[in-house]
Amino acid sequence: MHFIEYLKFKTLKYDLTNKFFYKNTKEIPKVKKIILNFSCKTDDIKQLSASMLFLEIITSKKGKLTISKKSNIILKIKKGNPTGCKIILQKKQLFNFLEKIFIFIFPNLKSFSGIKLNKNFNSKALTFKLLNIFNYNEFKDHYYLFNNLQNLNFIILTTSKSKKELIFILKSIQFPIKLKQI
Repeated sequence: MHFIEYLKFKTLKYDLTNKFFYKNTKEIPKVKKIILNFSCKTDDIKQLSASMLFLEIITSKKGKLTISKKSNIILKIKKGNPTGCKIILQKKQLFNFLEKIFIFIFPNLKSFSGIKLNKNFNSKALTFKLLNIFNYNEFKDHYYLFNNLQNLNFIILTTSKSKKELIFILKSIQFPIKLKQI
């Protein structure tokens, strides 16, 4: 059993039941999935392939291209053209990716004090952008391939019913968040 999974199943469930007093064990919130995506404002194949390769390397899962549903004249995008790529992580892959983030990315970020949350965030999901994504050892040698990537959008989806539950879950798994005023 993965150590983050063990933490989630054993200590987090116990802490949540003691803090929020659930009537049924099925009411305990869980982390359902993590969605990673890059969005591109042009249909440049080189940038799309580099971002897809980046996502596949860090997650070891095959990604999907996102396709535009409407044409946009300002961005010069036609209907049906690829506009980005995404990967959805669930179950074991979710825990493996969280381990990579906690061990390799967050400790190596320069001047990183945590993810800042505003008052207006959803109670079921946490969304943020990773600005400096070249902290993996795999990419330091191949910088020329990934030098023009956009910011990585990172979405954590949970089954929590309130913002307090979501914040409690993220803090209990040692996710580096900073609260402004909630």
